[in-house]
Amino acid sequence: METDQRKLGATGITVPALGIGTWSWGDTGLWGYGKSFTRDDITQAYKLCLDNGLNFFDTAEIYGKGESERILGECQRQDGRPILIASKFAPLPERFSSKQLLDALDASLARLGVEQIDLYQIHWPFTFLSINGLMDVLAEAVRSGKVRAVGVSNYSARQMRQAHARLARHDIPLASNQVEYSLLHRNPEAKGVLEACRQLDVALIAYSPLAKGVLTGKYRPGKETLPSWQRRMMSNLGNKQQQKMEPLFAAMEAAAQAHDKTLAQVALNWLLATDAHVIPIPGAKTIRQAQENAGALGWRLSDAEYTSIARAMQS
Repeated sequence: METDQRKLGATGITVPALGIGTWSWGDTGLWGYGKSFTRDDITQAYKLCLDNGLNFFDTAEIYGKGESERILGECQRQDGRPILIASKFAPLPERFSSKQLLDALDASLARLGVEQIDLYQIHWPFTFLSINGLMDVLAEAVRSGKVRAVGVSNYSARQMRQAHARLARHDIPLASNQVEYSLLHRNPEAKGVLEACRQLDVALIAYSPLAKGVLTGKYRPGKETLPSWQRRMMSNLGNKQQQKMEPLFAAMEAAAQAHDKTLAQVALNWLLATDAHVIPIPGAKTIRQAQENAGALGWRLSDAEYTSIARAMQS
């Protein structure tokens, strides 16, 4: 099945316009793997994603302490269809040398059961390791053939410009910057990250595009209570803030009814309409979530609907 495609920067690699985040896969603590969803749920979600042309999966060595990579690799082997894999290196405090990235890469390849990762990213910039040193080793990983393209995550506009410039010394493009981006978290616009992606031709991979479920509408006043861990992660989302969101939900509902879509699908489509460099990666741990993600593609908000939604959040 054909689906909308987007470019990973100037790498020549194309991926579906919507990727799939696997942060929750195998995570028993934060996400409740084995309780609120099972391995079978993941298998069904995975297959439905591929049935709908969504074959770009984002994982990381620290997700589920490596279980996310293992499960993704198992799914690929069991299903047999080709997929595109993005993973990440965690520059943890005990990693004092950029060269340790190469060992971490080998470990990720082993857990995934593959010989090459399509996109390998630095998970965050807060580390003892220098940006230049990390980019030099990423270039080495590309030259080794174990990685097709390289990116960063949670980098500011200034940091990604530095990473881009360093990689250019090796004639390697910076493929992407993965940052939090949603209707409720528009810092990439305000802080220049989106504009830097446009100028440098770098993909903006948007994680938490549904604001950890808030943009589905399930936690609106009078409905479900936001789980405690989500309240901690979104400390600014108190009762007053939730009331302020009602104009946004009203604008989203109008668009959803016009297109026979859900609020979540409208929220994802809004990101897709913002810029061709944006690739949202919502999670999919159940078949229902996978179906919802797929329904965000194949249609487009009108300019008036897009503007109405954008303005509702700013009011």
